[in-house]
Amino acid sequence: MSFASLATVAISLVILGFAWMMMINADHMAGVMESELEINVYLRPNVDSNRAAELKDFIQKLSDIDEVVFVPKEEGLNLLNGRFGNDVDLAESLGGENPLPDMFRIRVKQADQIPDVGERIQRLAGVDMVRYGQEMIEQLLQLTQWVRSVGLVVVVATAVAALFLIATTIRLAVFSRSGEISIMQLVGATNWYIRWPFFLEGMVIGLLGAMVSVVALYLFYAQVAEHLTGSMSFIPIVTDYSVMFVVYRGLIIFGGCLGALGSVFSMRRFLRI
Repeated sequence: MSFASLATVAISLVILGFAWMMMINADHMAGVMESELEINVYLRPNVDSNRAAELKDFIQKLSDIDEVVFVPKEEGLNLLNGRFGNDVDLAESLGGENPLPDMFRIRVKQADQIPDVGERIQRLAGVDMVRYGQEMIEQLLQLTQWVRSVGLVVVVATAVAALFLIATTIRLAVFSRSGEISIMQLVGATNWYIRWPFFLEGMVIGLLGAMVSVVALYLFYAQVAEHLTGSMSFIPIVTDYSVMFVVYRGLIIFGGCLGALGSVFSMRRFLRI
């Protein structure tokens, strides 16, 4: 029964740890997508370099702004020309005229601040047009919020299922030794004298099971992370092992505490004299 309890703890915590890692990576991917959103601010043709510098300083001082990059129209034309390849010369095709305006590329601290920041910047003198893809941003924000909510629900549901499964298995292990508990009571052992060996045994089983699950998850995640970063680098996956260390530490603490407390609470029915 002790081996069965250890195996149950390990399997349950592997499932919980996998769900936890999936939530962390889903939240990381959502954060990466949000961080790539930006506001494009196009200036009027009559705005000179001094006025553009004043606008940049003013926008930079706004509380929600993370970064402001000024893109002059010459650089904008070069970037646009690069998208068509080296065989195309847009400047020559346009008769030497550059119809593009000067612009700012703005990143905000929180993605949900983009619509409010865009409206404020649109009212500034010298600003011709503000573009940030309002419909796309609203859909993206809804998607990222949905991903985070679903991930949290999955982790909580998995934790509850693991808690119930581990507690039930430990209770069965204690029940299989009810004869020993009865004999110890008959010879005059106190309740805490009886509890301590089971408390320590449950804690050891929980810790060992948690360590087995941590080793399995570490090996699995290391292989997956190496494969994805090598063959599909466009997928943003968490590679900072200090983040994953939080998961491993949480599983070990959860396993040890659950094993110890499960043994203690499972013995309550046997210690009623």
